[in-house]
Amino acid sequence: MDPLQMDPAVERPPPQRVRRRRLRLWPRLFKRWAPTSLFARSLLIIILPVAVMQVAVTWVFFEAYWQTMTTQLSEALASDVAWDVASFEADPTPVTFSHLADRAERTQFLRLALQPGRTLPTNHPRGRVLPSFDQALRNALDDRLTEDFWLDTTRYPAFIEIRVKVTGGVLRVYAPRDRAFAARGHVFIMWLAGATFMLTALSIAFIRNQVRAIERLAAAADAFGRGVDVPNFKPHGAREVRQAAAAFIDMKTRIQRHIEQRTTLLASVSHDLRTPLTRLRLEAELSPPSPRIEAIKGDLAEMEHMIEEFLAFARGEGGEPVEAVDVGELARAVAEGAARAGAAVAVDAPEGLIARLRPNAVKRSLDNLVMNAAAHARTVRLSVRGDPAGGVEITVDDDGPGIPEAQYEEAFKPFSRLDESRNQNVRGVGLGLAIARDVARSHGGDISLARSPLGGLRAVMRLAG
Repeated sequence: MDPLQMDPAVERPPPQRVRRRRLRLWPRLFKRWAPTSLFARSLLIIILPVAVMQVAVTWVFFEAYWQTMTTQLSEALASDVAWDVASFEADPTPVTFSHLADRAERTQFLRLALQPGRTLPTNHPRGRVLPSFDQALRNALDDRLTEDFWLDTTRYPAFIEIRVKVTGGVLRVYAPRDRAFAARGHVFIMWLAGATFMLTALSIAFIRNQVRAIERLAAAADAFGRGVDVPNFKPHGAREVRQAAAAFIDMKTRIQRHIEQRTTLLASVSHDLRTPLTRLRLEAELSPPSPRIEAIKGDLAEMEHMIEEFLAFARGEGGEPVEAVDVGELARAVAEGAARAGAAVAVDAPEGLIARLRPNAVKRSLDNLVMNAAAHARTVRLSVRGDPAGGVEITVDDDGPGIPEAQYEEAFKPFSRLDESRNQNVRGVGLGLAIARDVARSHGGDISLARSPLGGLRAVMRLAG
């Protein structure tokens, strides 16, 4: 048995929770900063390894080649300069300097100049962009020269100037830059940058072509969800994307066939139900007036209204084509229809607000919202405004009793009747809001409820552009 378990006085180490939290923190940070689009993620998957590889290659190039070559060249140049200085110091005469300068120019590619009576400058010129290479030459000269020297690598584009304190003055040495530095390094960097640019351009073109196929599929699915047909849609892109597009086309065909079959069935059911209702209504009209006959007529009217709501909810107006409609005119038509039914509705709608929608379905939804508000309020206001994204927002406000906020979602359920406040309509079956939300969602939007500034209920229908 573990002695830590036997002795309760022994202090046990704390659980290793801090490390687990740190490990969990990295995925969260990655999700927060990682790109969200497929195009950006695919590009990052290709570009990031290439960038890391090229940085590593560049570092290895500088460390193993450019800096090593520069050090070797600097040491060779420092050796030649030290030999020239030592030769002049052995016999510091003009004749010796003349022969030394001639030989240095022919064999060492160096130009020598003697300045009698001069001293070394006191200022130190700034180094190059990569000062480590200047330092390599400075270290090589420091190792091989016992005299004081002064180095300038920036004054002349193609030469390096080295001044050495000698007997009687200063010996100036002009050396070609490629004698001290590996001058071809920038070519390698240019080729590397060019290859990176070409690879990035090819990756962008290739990934963009693949992502465009997915975007077309998403646009076609969104259009089909809003009832807009896309007849020219064809599978494109990679094999997996084409398979997904083909599956979408098959699904679309099955759904359309199901809608057509349901529409045909509902039309038959509607005809079969209305025929006996018409006979019953005719029998009631031909019967002698009496309180019982009036009650029968009321029951028949309620039954006809219920059948209409049932059929509208089951049909969903799915077969109606999408049209460009003036939403303001549609709202005013709804208000006029409500006025004929005895409800006063104030309309606030702009002129010329065009949206693509199914007019009969939207009109029926607005009729349901407006008449539901008018049944429980004295003041009803219908407002329409455009959305910056191209959609439409329609608001219905009333000054009625409203419903509790906790029952907002309950009101959208089919056959739901909130008897405590609003659904006192004896002719209703609780499908008005359900039908309205179904129509709004089929247009890529939704309906939400809130407290109205008038004191009652506010219903906001949003339709996507």
